[in-house]
This record gives sequence, structure tokens and C-alpha cells, in this order.
Amino acid sequence: MTKSQKKSTRKFEKKHLKDVLERRKGFAKIKQRHQKKEKKRARREKDNAVEKDEDEQAAGSQTARNDKGRSSEAFENMTVDEFFAGGFEVPTIKQKTTGKRKRGPEPVGNNEDAEFSDESVDLDRVESDSGDENQSDEEQAGHKSHLAALAQKDPEFYKYLQENDAELLEFDEDALGALSEGEDEERPKKKQKGNAAPKNTVTLSMASKWEDAMKTLHSTKAMREVVIAFRAAVYTNEETAKTFKYTISSPEVYHQVLTVAMKQIPQVIRHHLPVKESISRKVRLPTDSKKFQTLASLIMAFANSLLHLLQGLSDDGTIKATLTSIQELLPYLLSFKKVIKTLLKSTTEIWSDTGASEVLRVNAFLIIRRLATIGDASIKETLLKTAYQGLIKGSRNTTPHNLPGINLMKNSAVDLWGCDAALAYTTGFTYIRQLAIHLRTTLTKPTKDSYKAIYNWQYVHSLDFWSRALSTHCSPAANLLLKKPSESPLFPLVYPLVQVTLGALRLIPTPTYFPLRFHLVRALLRISRSTNTYIPLVPALMEILQSPEVRDPAKASTIKPMDFSTTLRAAKQYSKTRVYQDGIIEQVSELLAEFFGVWAKSIAFPELIIPPVVLLKRWMKDLSNPQAINSSNKKKSKRNRNPKLISSMTLLIEKLNLNAEFIQRHRRKVEFSPKDREQLDNFLKDVPIEETPMGAFVAAMKERQEGQRRLLDESRRQEDEARRRQGEREEDVRMVSSDEEEEEKVQMTNVKKPLKKNGALLNGLHDPDDGSEDLNEDSEGEGEEDEDGDDNMAGFIDDEAEEEEEEEEDSD
Repeated sequence: MTKSQKKSTRKFEKKHLKDVLERRKGFAKIKQRHQKKEKKRARREKDNAVEKDEDEQAAGSQTARNDKGRSSEAFENMTVDEFFAGGFEVPTIKQKTTGKRKRGPEPVGNNEDAEFSDESVDLDRVESDSGDENQSDEEQAGHKSHLAALAQKDPEFYKYLQENDAELLEFDEDALGALSEGEDEERPKKKQKGNAAPKNTVTLSMASKWEDAMKTLHSTKAMREVVIAFRAAVYTNEETAKTFKYTISSPEVYHQVLTVAMKQIPQVIRHHLPVKESISRKVRLPTDSKKFQTLASLIMAFANSLLHLLQGLSDDGTIKATLTSIQELLPYLLSFKKVIKTLLKSTTEIWSDTGASEVLRVNAFLIIRRLATIGDASIKETLLKTAYQGLIKGSRNTTPHNLPGINLMKNSAVDLWGCDAALAYTTGFTYIRQLAIHLRTTLTKPTKDSYKAIYNWQYVHSLDFWSRALSTHCSPAANLLLKKPSESPLFPLVYPLVQVTLGALRLIPTPTYFPLRFHLVRALLRISRSTNTYIPLVPALMEILQSPEVRDPAKASTIKPMDFSTTLRAAKQYSKTRVYQDGIIEQVSELLAEFFGVWAKSIAFPELIIPPVVLLKRWMKDLSNPQAINSSNKKKSKRNRNPKLISSMTLLIEKLNLNAEFIQRHRRKVEFSPKDREQLDNFLKDVPIEETPMGAFVAAMKERQEGQRRLLDESRRQEDEARRRQGEREEDVRMVSSDEEEEEKVQMTNVKKPLKKNGALLNGLHDPDDGSEDLNEDSEGEGEEDEDGDDNMAGFIDDEAEEEEEEEEDSD
């Protein structure tokens, strides 16, 4: 057994041990501080001793120079023979070493020459070379002055040096100021010609030299100079307080700098910082390496310049080249969140601009798509929010001309929501909830214009976009990894989206907003077709058939048929017209056929069509009655006998019955019970939808509609072309007429001059009392009529009318 501690020891540990340990630690810290002070004092004394030695050496050298000066005075009275007889050695002139910044080590595997071997790329220290240049210039001037003084004081000795040591006298300032490591390549020479470029003006030779160094040597020094010149070129025509090292004064140089920067800088960066991408598309970049830290400032500066340039460009070719250069820099910009945010904003503006060309919009989207692939969760979240905001902003107005661009934007945005399923669900839930809140506010707090928050293109395009997103990412046909739609993370959003769409559909059930209802029904049909979800759309379509706009006879009209694809609200001139009624009938029959075409292979199809067929037959029977009681005013009114309406519904009922018989024939062969859900889902799974009567009918109808749409687009294109040509002809006629007016004015002016010159003679030829007017006044009056022909013609007509009225009064 171990011996137990004494009572005094335990008492000490309990009451005093902690304080003693803390006191010892405090003493240790104080001792450590004193040791540091002693070390600093010793280091300071050592440095002072070194400085003292340097001062003594400098004083000794000054004394030697003074002695040399005194000896040179003694040499003045010597002859040349006496001077050489004494024997001497010509001292070598030591050049001062200029203070240069330390350069980093040469990169491994890089064969850059001394001209482009600078590894320092800090843009804040770019201008620091000016002090070295001034110091070098002073040395050159001092050396030349000494040589000139020697030639004056001792011409014989100067002649001797010319004969024996000509290299010393043939001083080449360019050799001393040649491009060394870390100095600017294009420093101007002292002896410039009169038309030489200013000191910091970029020339074509400079740009070519940088390009060659970047191509062959992958020079970071040349890249630094190009970045500085490119930044100056971007701000060339802008008033800014920034000062730049270079200036661009020529369009050719401006184009050359932009071309070299956009093409060569990404290649140099990729050479020094190669990017590795894994199978899961994760980018691996050594951001902790010294090379990346060295080039980070250059990459950020170049990216900011590109984004600033992108905001002011209008030429498609330049915008495309800028976007391509930005796309190559994306892996290196992931660490700069602020640059990424600005980049997303700029590219989204181009992508959501329906007036831009399709090529530019696709290139902008490729940048967004690339960031969605390689970015982290924060970048993806910012990207999705920015893309959705751009989608809403770009779909404010819809016309036949920008509708293809809006569809391109919606289809490409759908692809973004497939990059991260969890993040896609979060953002989708947030935005669908916002749509639901807008609808609830309109229903609970109705005002005169509250419906406008729902019945607009932005709201409709938002619902259509989410229907496309859910249809794409919840469909087993589009996503092969899904066995059934419910496995998708976005599938829980189907129900709230359908509820919001049905609520918006029935908000205002008037015939004026039937076009909007057709848009929303198509969005719901897309969801039902892709996710195999039953959505009751027949009641919403049957309400349209029961409306007075369809049941009552329509009036004849020659108005242009309505384009339902670009219309939300029917104009007043379409109300109660045959054109609008025919369009509604065509849309309803098409949507009913598509709805039943979705369930054409369902085993429950015969039971599904019973209520709609009964309603349609009853509705057609009611239309066949020439006199029926109107439910609104309890009066008898004539029913609509539109043959197009009767024939379309009759054909639809016929196809429904044929498809029901087709299903019943196959249903007689099954051997499973209704409770076997898996067998029910696999019923007619191997039969193509086009082989069913309803599927064949829908396919033929879509093909016919596609042909009509192509003809409509072609006619619209021809109309636009004819309108453009007519505008050009009118512009030409306007220009010709203006030229003729100018020519006529010149001719009349030439006529007036001799008339005014001989005015007295002409006035003497006429008697002022004979009632005739002066020729000068006539000519001036004609000139005024030419200048303002419409007003003069109107006055002339008014004068004739007054004379006729006076004659009638006199006759009365």
C-alpha cells in the first residue's frame, strides 16, 4: 500500500497550490519578456556597429576622392610625356547599384529570358519602377558629364582613351538601361525622334512583343503588362479619377490589346495553374500554393476589367469573345465571391434579354451553367436566385417576336434546377410559396386592381416555368435514375403548384380572360403528362362551353384572328364575334383531346369519359333547340348553330368512344384484380400511345397545328419584311423629296438675286396704279409658298371659300 499524504500536504494542495502555480507562470512570462528585450537590444547594437562601419568606409572613400581631386589638380601642369612617365593604372568606374525589388524564384520548367522573368505581379507596386528609372537616368547623365569635362580639360588624354579604350567613351545608355529582371520592357529611350510615341503610350510593337512572350514563354511579366494595358483600354473613354500606367491612343492598338488579353491571358494562367476536374465535376485548384497567391491579384484585376467592359459593349462579336474569355477564367474566380456575384448579374442580364441574339444568350447561359456545376452551395444558391429574377424580369412583355426567346430562357433555366436537388427544392418551395401568397392576398383582400398582381405575364410565365421544371425533374422518361416520379426530391412541390395554378385559373371566370385560362391549363397538362398525376381539368374547360360567349350566336366580323399564344386578355372588339368564338372552340377541343390523350392507355379510361361525354351530349342537345330559356334573364333566346362547334365536339365524342372500346378489348384479357396496383400501372405499358385511337387523333391534331403555326410564322415574317421594305422606300422618298426641296430653294435664291439687283428698273416698267404687283413681291411670295406649301394651300382654299360666300350673299 502506498503511503498516504500528510494532512499538511493535502491542506496545501487544497488552499495554496493553485495560487502558487499561477504565480510561477506569471514569473515565467516576465522572465521571457526580459529575455526578448535582451535579444532585441543585442540585435540593435549589432546593427549600429554595422552602420558605423559603413559610415567609416564611406568617409574613407570620400577622403580618397578628395585626395584624387587634389592629385588631379597637380596633373594639370604636367605634360603628356611626364604624365605617362610616372606610371599609373586607370581606375575602373564602378556603377551604382540601383535599389531593385527582390524577385521571386524562377518557376520550375519555365524558360523565360531575363526580359520577361519577373514573378512579382502586385498591381499596387507597378509604379514603383519609376524611382529606379530616375536613378538610372541620373547615373547616365553624370557619367556623360564627366566624359565631356575630361575632353575639355585634357584633350590629349581623351584622345589617348579614344585610341586605346574606345568602349569606355562610346557610352551606350541603352545598354545600361536595358530591360533587366523586373523592369518595364518598353521604357522609352533618351534619344527619341520627334514623332516618337509618348512615354506610356502603348504601340503595336509593344502589344506584339507581349503576345510573343505570352505565347512562347508563358511570361507572367508580360501578362502583368497586358493586364495593366487592358485595364487602361477598358476605361479609355470614361471619366474616372483613376490613373493608369499606359494610355491607348489608336483604335488599332485598342483592338490589339483587347485581342491579346482575351486570348492569351487565360492560356498563361492555365499553364501556371492547371485545373484538375474530377468525375463528379469538382474542380481541384491549388489555392494555397505560392503561385496562386502570386497570380491572384492579376486574375481578379483582369476579371473586373472584363466585367466592366462587358457592361458597355454593343457589338455581338466583341461580347461573344468577352464571354468566352470569362468562361475560361471561371475555375480561378471561385474564391472571389464578390466577383462571382457581379459576374452572375452581368451574364444574367444578357441571358434574360429577349432582344439579344440567340448566340449571345446561349454563351451567357454556358457561363451560368458552368458555375452551377463547379460552384459550391453558396454560389449555387446565389445563381438560382439571380437566374429566377432574370427570368421574371425578361418575361414582362410577350409578343410573337420575343416568345421564342422567353421559351429558350425558361427551358435553359429548368436545367439549372437539376444541378443540386436539395437546393432546387428549397428555392422552388420559396418561390411557389410567394406565388401562393400573392394569390391569397388577392382573394382575401380584393380591391379594384388587386387581380392585376395575378393576371399578368410575369405570374403566368412563373407558373409555366415551374410546371416545366417539375415535369422535367420528376419524369422517369427525362431522368433515367428515377423509377417513378415520387422518387424525385421535387415531387412534393407538384401539389402546391397545382393548387396555386387552379386558384389563378378560376380567379376571374369571364370570357375576357379565357386566353389566360388556356395558358394555365396547358401548364397543368404538362405536369399531368410527365408525373402521371391526375388533375381534374374537364370542369374548367366545360365552364367555357357553358359561357354565353360560346352558347349565344356570334356576330360576323372581319377582325384578324387572335393569337392565343401571345394573349392573356381578349380586347373588347373581339367580344361576341365569330372570330373569337371559333378560336375558343378550337382551343377547348384541342385541350380536351390532349387531356384524354394523357390517359388514353389507362385501364380506367371507359369510366373516366362517362361524365364528360354525358355533359357534352346534353350540351349539344341544348344547342340543337332553336328556342331556349336564357338562365340569366329568364327569356327565350336563340342558340348558337355554329357548324364548327358541333362538328368538333361530335368528332371528339366519337374518338372517346373508340378509345374506350379499345381499352375494354384489352381489359377483357387481364387476369389480375383492381387491388394489384403494380399490374394496373403496367397495363398497356409496351403499347405506344400513337397506336390508341385517342393517341393517334391527338398526334394528327398536333401535326396539323404545327403546320398552321409554321404558316403563321412565315406570313408574319413576310409581313415584317414587307413593312421593313416599305419603311426603307418611304425613307428614300423622304430623302429625295428633301433633296428636291433644297435644290428648288437654291434655284429660287439664284432667281431672286438678279431680280433684287435690277429692282428699280423692273419697278419702272410697271405702273403702280394699274393694279399689278411687283415682280419681286411675286417671286418672294412664290418662295414662301414653296417653303410652306401646306399652309399656303390651306389659306388658298379658305380664300376661295370666302369669295364664294361673298358672291352668294351678293346674289341674295
